[in-house]
Amino acid sequence: MRTILMAALAAGVSLAAPALAQQDASTAGDTKAKIDNLEKLQGFRPTGVAEPPMVPQTGRRADAVARTLQKIKLPDGFKIELYAVVPDARGLAVGPNAGVVFVGTRKSRVYTVTDRDKDRVADEVKVFAPGLDFKIPNGVCFSRDGVLTVVEQNRVLAFPAAEFFYEGPDVAAAVVVKQGELIPAAEESYNHTARMCRIGPDGKLYVSLGQPYNVPPKEKADLYARTGIGGIVRMDADGKNREVFATGIRNSVGMDFAPDRTLWFTDNQVDGMGDDQPPGELNQATKPGMNFGFPWYGGGAVRTVEYKDDKVPADAVPPKAELPPHAADLGMIVYKGKSFPAKYQGGVFTAEHGSWNRTTPVGARVMFVPIGKDGAAAKPEPFAEGWLTEGGEYLGRPVDLATLPDGSMLVSDDTAGAIYRISYEK
Repeated sequence: MRTILMAALAAGVSLAAPALAQQDASTAGDTKAKIDNLEKLQGFRPTGVAEPPMVPQTGRRADAVARTLQKIKLPDGFKIELYAVVPDARGLAVGPNAGVVFVGTRKSRVYTVTDRDKDRVADEVKVFAPGLDFKIPNGVCFSRDGVLTVVEQNRVLAFPAAEFFYEGPDVAAAVVVKQGELIPAAEESYNHTARMCRIGPDGKLYVSLGQPYNVPPKEKADLYARTGIGGIVRMDADGKNREVFATGIRNSVGMDFAPDRTLWFTDNQVDGMGDDQPPGELNQATKPGMNFGFPWYGGGAVRTVEYKDDKVPADAVPPKAELPPHAADLGMIVYKGKSFPAKYQGGVFTAEHGSWNRTTPVGARVMFVPIGKDGAAAKPEPFAEGWLTEGGEYLGRPVDLATLPDGSMLVSDDTAGAIYRISYEK
């Protein structure tokens, strides 16, 4: 108990138990019961919640995914295999201590994936903190000292020592941002609500906040600039000292820090402007306060119809690389592993979820963007493809990427409900 508390305090997370008396969950509604469960976990008290059964790792679904993976094309020396069957798998976070993988979803659950025998195939997949009522817990990220952050649609929770408490249904928990305070409650939407997070080299929490419109109305501009909607916000690990880090972003669902401490991120651009425009974006934030041009630009240098007569801010920053239009590049990593060939080290991988409103579908790939020593991005190139058939059927839709300690790369897929592992052998 003392070890957990000290770890939490070191991370700047408060675990103080609430002063209000709690109702018996057996007499309360399900929602109230799960609110009480969060309060119990904050005070290191058991919830009494039974642990759900593990997700089966064999059977028809696993066999179908394995057949699909036989169709995936990769550069010479690489191979792709099924790592885990995980329903609705999206955001990925690899624990820094034991290598347990935590998986966010756009639904109501977070999963844990454990490879106990280290054969690079998951042995166990189960629900994390089953007593909690998550709402779109897409964003998951770890601090270097092992605190897991889960960013929901409009709340942020932290779980100190998550890698060591996930075995049971009860885990140490803390509220970083209260429900309804990440964005104004009136701005909650079913659109662009999948948050992404990273812990920066400064120890702060960075969260992307997609805005709910295709192109926002002008009367929303001041509110969005002030709250960070359509941008990236950062704050201390305990939620204090929140500030808007970057603006001019439509909907980023992937970001990562490079070794030079700069933040790279993808941005999904405006729909309804035609099959071949505007391009998606790969951006680089080198300092706080940068403006990346949306909504004046719909993507790249393409002006939006709604803002075509408005003056573009003088400080608007163009993308480092233009990505295929409407391919929906979501998750990304700056590859810091050592097992891939030199060409890929320090480069950027992105996960293309695939188009939804294009007459001829594109995407459903993992792309690679080479980054030179001068920081310049070269032309994106396909790295892993084959989830989109010639007939336009999606066999899978990649969402996020992560690197295991051995340098291999994980790819989540929310359509197939799976995580793949891509490795390289000389």
